[in-house]
Amino acid sequence: MSHPLLADAEFHHVGVVVADLDEAAASYRALGLAELDRFAVPAQGIEAVLFRLGAGYVELISPTDPDGAIGRYLAKRGPGMHHAAYRVDDVDATLAALADQGIELVDSVGRPVGHGWRVAFLHPRAGAGVLTELVEVVQSSERNHPTYRT
Repeated sequence: MSHPLLADAEFHHVGVVVADLDEAAASYRALGLAELDRFAVPAQGIEAVLFRLGAGYVELISPTDPDGAIGRYLAKRGPGMHHAAYRVDDVDATLAALADQGIELVDSVGRPVGHGWRVAFLHPRAGAGVLTELVEVVQSSERNHPTYRT
């Protein structure tokens, strides 16, 4: 089944779960990537570091709560790719349209996570086993960053 709402979406970032955020960030800096931001999302029990890579980003995610979703993920599956994220114009409208098409959602509405982003997730069954994140950029923070490229 074709999903035209995502057919026009842009790749936004890949999320990678890591056990030691400082060590992983040092590895990515050694590869030549520039660290853009380091931030915590207490509601999700994570701390993350964002790197620019081409037209998108790499987001390193480390649990701050071993009982949170990312802490449980790391304990069960170990470090590695967690999700692929796609930029959409309106996360809530995209979720509603996908739900109308029978796509299994994790979130029914978007939520703010920093950077001027609102995000929501689709169940891994909707993405051939890969957790899919939808990202709506609601503020121009990306465009104001010196390494942002359109």
